[in-house]
Amino acid sequence: MDMSGEYRISAPRQMVWEALNSEDALKACIPGCESLEKTSDTGFTATVMQKIGPVKARFSGEVELQNINAPESYTIRGEGKGGVAGFAKGGADVNLAEDGEDTLLSYTVNAQVGGKLAALGSRLIDSTSKKLAAKFFENFQTYLNERGAGQAS
Repeated sequence: MDMSGEYRISAPRQMVWEALNSEDALKACIPGCESLEKTSDTGFTATVMQKIGPVKARFSGEVELQNINAPESYTIRGEGKGGVAGFAKGGADVNLAEDGEDTLLSYTVNAQVGGKLAALGSRLIDSTSKKLAAKFFENFQTYLNERGAGQAS
């Protein structure tokens, strides 16, 4: 599965960068996130509950940040296992660009799924992935707004 997108976030780039590296922000914004712990300066473990079509599973996995070029870009690499539901693994290149007082976040994802998830078909996986990405960024903007970003002056 390949996916890319771009979101305008109403917050300065430095604030967006800090939130993208924050255990608390990620836990609050990732849809279905049950736990998230920072294991190193560049690593996290997480447990996420997701329902994709008829398959509902709890995924546990690890994420590593690579190619860090603060506060402009990094690569997220990870793998999650959902028992009999299967697995998902892959990476995403994330770039942040200043645009006035806002930040343009662009990403490119390359991921693979296996097990029951793979049997669901790429159309369902793709549409669910896009919905989860949209929900993450909606939650992310709300998280930043609650911390004073994007407020009209």
